[in-house]
Amino acid sequence: MPDPDPATAKVMPFPLRRAAPADTDGRERLRRALEDLDDALAGQRAAVAAWRSALGELGGVVSGLGDNLRRYRGSLDTLATRVDGLHRQAVQLERTADAALAVGSDSLR
Repeated sequence: MPDPDPATAKVMPFPLRRAAPADTDGRERLRRALEDLDDALAGQRAAVAAWRSALGELGGVVSGLGDNLRRYRGSLDTLATRVDGLHRQAVQLERTADAALAVGSDSLR
């Protein structure tokens, strides 16, 4: 049964550069760049965690499907055994009927 709310990928836009004031020194630019990098890494961690969660759910669904297929195969094997038994009985009944007809037709002669 498909998930009614499937996980979808989200494209994250690359952060735009902020215009640096003319009087800003290199340390302030570095600080802002590191903050942006921290934000990007946090977003990446969240995306990887969501992806791992989705993989875990997929593993559970696939495992359940495998279990269902094994049960279905067992049911088919049981049914095949029963059909083979019925077939043997039908063949035996056919032979018995043929023999009875043969005996009956011999007695009419």
